[in-house]
Amino acid sequence: MRPAAAHPERHAIARIGWLRAAVLGANDGIVSTACLVLGVAASGADRGAIVLAGLAGLTAGAMSMAAGEYVSVSSQADTEKAALKEEAAELQADPGYELKELTQTYRARGLDQPTAEAVARQLTAHDALAAHARDELGITEAVAARPLQAAAASAITFSVGAAVPLLTVLLVPAAFITPAVVTSALLFLMLLGFLGARAGKAPAGRPVLRVAFWGSVAMAVTWGIGRLAGTAV
Repeated sequence: MRPAAAHPERHAIARIGWLRAAVLGANDGIVSTACLVLGVAASGADRGAIVLAGLAGLTAGAMSMAAGEYVSVSSQADTEKAALKEEAAELQADPGYELKELTQTYRARGLDQPTAEAVARQLTAHDALAAHARDELGITEAVAARPLQAAAASAITFSVGAAVPLLTVLLVPAAFITPAVVTSALLFLMLLGFLGARAGKAPAGRPVLRVAFWGSVAMAVTWGIGRLAGTAV
């Protein structure tokens, strides 16, 4: 019999670092900029003011998303580094106890005592810190914090998302700005929900409905506030 052909597996969990930031950035770019231009349009402003507000929102939002992602993911990276440093010190101070701790980890996952001990010894001999990082601390290469990657993904995707309502304002007649922005924003939000689900290999139905619902709520509230402000003025 011929040996089975190699079957490479590509799991979606490897994309979680940039996928979360990218989906969040694009979603926020569409919703926040659409809400901003709708609120300004509802107040009775002309196209120039609406475009200016949209550009300001795109620039400020992209910078804010990048800074926020970088700071938050850097905090996660710092925590991971501190945990690994502490684990390395514990391995050096009491390797016997750490071996027993790793053995108990495998016992809790269903291995019998002899197998758990054998696995713990082999992995400790190969790379003790990597074994403890993965199986005790839950730190793996696939989900490790990458601040610059997260910041770049957020800023770029926010800008792309924000461009949707902004281009709509520029391209449609002034009388149709509000319905056109709402329609384009909802369509692209639903597309984003679908693509995000597919990239993560998850069912697409609920993500699509979720982003459409909350996007609609946000735009309706902002439009209402802009309308009230324009009437008051």
